[in-house]
Amino acid sequence: PSRVGPLQLLLLAGGVAAAVLDVCADGWALAGWARGGQSGRTALALALVVVASGIGQGCSWFWLRGDPPALRPALSPALLAAIHLLQLGFLFRCLYALKMGWQVCRSKAEEEEEHSRMAFLSHDISMLRLFETFLENTPQLTLLLYVVLRTNKAEPSQGLGICTSFLCVTWSLLDYHRSLRSFLHDKYKLSLGSSIVYFLWNLFLICPRILVVALFALLWPYGVAVHFPLVWLAMFLWVSLQGTDFMESPGPEQLYRAIVAVILYFSWFNVSPGRTLYRSIIYHSFILVDSALLAMSWFWCWLPSDDYSYLTPVVFAALPCYLLGLVLRVTYYKWLHPNMWAQQEAGFDDVDATERSYRLAFHSQLEPNLMNRRMQWLAQTQLPIFPPGGQRFLNGAAA
Repeated sequence: PSRVGPLQLLLLAGGVAAAVLDVCADGWALAGWARGGQSGRTALALALVVVASGIGQGCSWFWLRGDPPALRPALSPALLAAIHLLQLGFLFRCLYALKMGWQVCRSKAEEEEEHSRMAFLSHDISMLRLFETFLENTPQLTLLLYVVLRTNKAEPSQGLGICTSFLCVTWSLLDYHRSLRSFLHDKYKLSLGSSIVYFLWNLFLICPRILVVALFALLWPYGVAVHFPLVWLAMFLWVSLQGTDFMESPGPEQLYRAIVAVILYFSWFNVSPGRTLYRSIIYHSFILVDSALLAMSWFWCWLPSDDYSYLTPVVFAALPCYLLGLVLRVTYYKWLHPNMWAQQEAGFDDVDATERSYRLAFHSQLEPNLMNRRMQWLAQTQLPIFPPGGQRFLNGAAA
């Protein structure tokens, strides 16, 4: 995995600060809506915060219970349970990882086990942050955009908040993808150019999706309460048919699939091994048709007397924006993905290079005392595997 250095430690500290600021910002927004007499919006936003926090704490607790002793904090199960019941599990993980990272960095440890432990801790934090982003921040962003469109005015702070929220949502996907690649024991990490393209194609795909959902809510606020469960159910069934095996038991596994279905409502997220091309085509075709129907319903019911004429060019730009995101995604996987560089390495053909990565990941990196079911599943879905004479499997959990 990537070595723990001052830059990684600084980024981890920034993540802790961002988590605290996010809680403060949520409280400020809720207080503002409550003082303004907007009880419905306040209740909805508060429900999003409570549900997202509860699910995140539950996942964190399930993971800690299934982790090997080498990955667990030296605290009693009762104390860990109390921390999660108080909704402090994510913050505790961040502080614990920051402490471990500081110890590794200060001692200049060279043992692979220490750096592997930090990679696991960082990845759990990255995944929990991704869950929070799509369970809380993305719906709140849609709600904020709806409020701005509904009132037909935006405070400078609201405009800035919308822009930064779009960037943060996309950044969480990039951070998770980079975290997955930290488990690879080769030199093929995401370059700056690859990271920028990965960030942009997610941004161009997510922005139109959130926009059309907010526009649909503008016409039929309660229609979203029907549309979201229907699409979520379709995504949940799709994920279930792919046979994920991420959590330790069937109950938490259903929770994981439900979370992934929420992510898929807004953005692509692959959860099973094998070629992603056909699954990706099916998903993006479905979302494109669904988003187009939402946009067309707004055009169909929009009245000339309504003061929303400025939205017309914005909606017309949504489709080219989505198509541009698809083009950038194809560009990334065809020319900029690190696997493409591995295939070009001298002395290894396509099969040899990927078999080497697989062996390194399982025999050098995933030590027995650091192995758990969750990490094994991620490694099997993320890393290309070439059984002798078998079919090629590509990409992985967040490819």
